[in-house]
Order: sequence, then structure tokens, then C-alpha cells
Amino acid sequence: MFPKALDYESLNENVKKAQYAVRGELYLRASELQKEGKKIIFTNVGNPHALGQKPLTFPRQVVALCQAPFLLDDPNVGLLFPADAIARAKHYLTLNTGGLGAYSDSRGIPGIRKEVAEFIEKRDGYPSDPELIFLTDGASKGVMQILNIIIRGEGDGVLVPVPQYPLYSAAISLFGGSLVPYFLEETANWGLDINNLRHSVAEARSKGITVRAMVIINPGNPTGQCLSVANLREILKFCYQENLALLGDEVYQQNIYQDERPFISAKKVLMDMGPPISKELHLVSFHTVSKGYWGECGQRGGYFEMTNIPPKTVDEIYKVASISLSPNVPAQIFMGMMVNPPKPGDISYDHFVRESKGIIESLRRRARIMTDGFNSCRNVVCNFTEGAMYSFPQIRLPPRAIEAAKRAGKVPDVLYCLKLLEATGISTVPGSGFGQKEGVFHLRTTILPAEEDMPGIMASFKKFNDEFMEQYEDYRGYSRM
Repeated sequence: MFPKALDYESLNENVKKAQYAVRGELYLRASELQKEGKKIIFTNVGNPHALGQKPLTFPRQVVALCQAPFLLDDPNVGLLFPADAIARAKHYLTLNTGGLGAYSDSRGIPGIRKEVAEFIEKRDGYPSDPELIFLTDGASKGVMQILNIIIRGEGDGVLVPVPQYPLYSAAISLFGGSLVPYFLEETANWGLDINNLRHSVAEARSKGITVRAMVIINPGNPTGQCLSVANLREILKFCYQENLALLGDEVYQQNIYQDERPFISAKKVLMDMGPPISKELHLVSFHTVSKGYWGECGQRGGYFEMTNIPPKTVDEIYKVASISLSPNVPAQIFMGMMVNPPKPGDISYDHFVRESKGIIESLRRRARIMTDGFNSCRNVVCNFTEGAMYSFPQIRLPPRAIEAAKRAGKVPDVLYCLKLLEATGISTVPGSGFGQKEGVFHLRTTILPAEEDMPGIMASFKKFNDEFMEQYEDYRGYSRM
């Protein structure tokens, strides 16, 4: 008898090949342990509200009024909601006929795309066209739309930083393309070496792969580094010379924990470089409400902006977006408020600033606590988290631990992370899920647990790690270095 369409044997092979480590084996085991009653600290995914971050008050007030517009007719509405939240809710309700229950334009509500364009223009100092901005259900949906447009088959490659966020490896597999890795240099604080890029492209081409695009994640996920202006210029010049589109994943641009390297967008650097590159290089930039001090992961709001993309291609991207009819409308409103928050003089301004600054300052402290905590552990070294939401420590596993993992049929850092989970309840992601150099092992954890819990979590990690190393170290010569 022939297999049915949904029998495993007959499924699309690209689906089977796609892997997503953030919700992989470790997460599934953590979920099992949670059902058994064990307390689990889910640091495997950048999900701020799930780890106790409070939502910002003003955007929730505005969306509450948009979701229940009959409240606006209540004579007591001013007792519960500030006047600026009421005015903003009325503003957004006029932008989409039928309110939150109706589809919007497939590109997103024009008035909100205009707010996004004004935000980009203010950030970068260059004009932004709302017609070249598409609102999406989170940045991930936008990334997948663009990769789907670019990848024509397995002969097409996309340069992706390694370690990488597994959205890229999974989506490239799903669309039948080839991931072309370029390694970041851990010893140079996860910096990018242009010579590595050239080598990766040459190697891919020698295998018959047409490299079509390059991904940058800035600030980095899982590595937490911030790209310098000089690095961005090199990248843009490289893409121009090699005729590559650049995909700028900039979702962590609000998450900066040092002053030496502030976030600067790829678009600003491109425009600063001037013609011909500023008029010709294809750039798509992504942002979201899921990160920063918003952390509204469940709302699924995002956008991408296209620079120098030909009009006919924009039409094709619009067609693909139209298949889903409309991005989530409440999420579009969150995006509108992220790019156009309360201003000085508004009733809600002081409270909004207190909340948002408090979150970022706490994250800055947590980044330091976590980095210092890892570096105090035996056989663990960790670069400081300059930005984003993650630490990515290298775990220098003793040979006996690597042998034990092989006997168990596990990748060594998977075994380490599983033992960490069982012993402490801390759910992380093994570095092998992001890609890493042969024989080098890491784990990724978010810096998102509550600040007051962080010392206890790091103490728990240190106790586990040092006992693990005690168990597996070979005292005949294996050392920290």
C-alpha cells in the first residue's frame, strides 16, 4: 500500500531537514520535567515576559481601548485611562476600517507604516519611504518572506554568521537552499573577519553554489556583540563587490549594555557611504516589538524596510504577503507605539521613561552578573554581552566528558546541558544548535531571569559546573587553558 500524504515517509524532505534547536531536545526534556513538578528556569528563548518582565503600561492601555472600543464611550473612561492613551487609541481606530477585527492592507496599515518611516528617518538621518516598509507577524515572518523570495533551489546559498540564530538554518532548509557559514571570531569578541567571508564565498562557489545574500545579526544572537561602523562598512563594501543582498537582522537595537559601541543601522552606514553603493546595494532591514524593553514576544509585531529593491520585486513581495491577507492588527498598533512612544509633555511620558529605562538598566546589570558568573567557573570562558539578550559561554569540556557523550550517542554540549537541566532546572540551548567550530563547545542562555534571582541561578550553575568538571577532568595534564 502506498504511503498517505501525511505519513512521515512521504513528507516534504526539506521539512525533515529543518532543525530549530531553541525548541529542540533540551526544551522538550525541560517541559517533561516541569510536568513532573520540577521547577524549570526557561532561559532557552528570549521571552522576557515569561521570565517576569512587566509589560509597559502605556501601550497596553492603548491596545486595551482599541480591543474594547466601547470603553471609549463610557463617561468614566478618563478615570481609568490617561488622556494621551485615550487619544492614541482613537487615532489608531481611525486608521483601519473595522478596527482590530478587520484585515488591514497586506503590507500593514498605511498610517502605521508612515510612523515607522518617520522613526527610521529620525534614527538614521535619511528619508524612509512607507511604501517600502512592510509590517509583519514578528521579524521572523519577514525574514522567511524574504528568504523565500531569494532562494530558488539548493544551488542558491545564503551567508549566515556562525554561531547563528537557528531561524536562518531552519528557513534556508525549508526553502530548499544552502546555508553558507561564515565564522565569527570568539577571541576577537565575536568580531567578523572579511577574509573569513571571502573564504566562505570561494568555498561555496567551488561547490557550484550561487551565493545570493548575506545575513548579519546586529547586535548578535547568540553571541551578543555589537558591530562597529568600520565593520559594517567592510560588510557593505563586500556585499557590493560580490553582488549580494544584505539582510540586516537588527531586532536587538534597543538592547545595548555598554557605551563604546552603540547600535548603528546598516542603512545609516550605507547612506553615509554615498553613491554608487548607497544607490545600488540591495538591503532589507528587520525590527520587532518582541525585544528591547518592550519584550512583547506574544504580540508578534515586526517590520522590514527595503532599500534599493527594484519596484517589480517589491510587487512580488507584496503578492507573497497578500497570501496571508493581513499581518496581526493589534501587533501593528504595538509597532506604531514602539516607533512613536509618548513624547516629553505627554501625561504618560515620565512613567513610560521610568519603566523603559528601568528595564534596560537592569538588563545591563544582569549582563555583567552573568558574564562574571560564568568566568568564575572552572573551564568556562565568556565574552561580555555587549548587546541582545544572551550569554554564550564556551564550556571547555574534558576529554573524558566528550568520550562519555559519544558513548551515550550525544553531542558533548548536549550531554552537558541535559545534565545541567536535570541537576538545576536551568534550561539552556547547546552551542551545537547554533553552529560552532569543530571541537569547541558552548551553551546559550538568556540574561532575562529576574535580577534578584540571578545570583542564585549563577551559584547553582557554578556548583553544577564545578562538580561536573571534578567528575570528568583527567588530572594527568588537562587544564583550564
